[in-house]
Amino acid sequence: MKNDHRMATMKFSKVYPMYVAKAERKQRTREEVDQLIRWLTGYSERGLQQQIDKESDFQAFFAEAPAMHPNRALIKGVVCGVRVEEIEDPLVRNVRCLDKLIDELAKGKALDKIMR
Repeated sequence: MKNDHRMATMKFSKVYPMYVAKAERKQRTREEVDQLIRWLTGYSERGLQQQIDKESDFQAFFAEAPAMHPNRALIKGVVCGVRVEEIEDPLVRNVRCLDKLIDELAKGKALDKIMR
């Protein structure tokens, strides 16, 4: 994909407020967004805030993730017109998995159903 490099260098700290805003527009909370991100990546609250504060790009954000959740392979569906489960590049797949989790939250799905 031609946007792979751009996605790798995109700052997580710039995208994070968009995740929160999307969730809040649908009456969900920043805490729920954080819970999903921590579930996917294994970051603690403090670790997640450190990534935001140091303005990590997505490549560093996922490379430094303490424990990517093994059930992330169960995340399926379409994000930006692409099936998540068909993405071969691990970084792009991780970013799209996170996008899909936020989409599901914004659509009103229960946290326990999102965190497979």
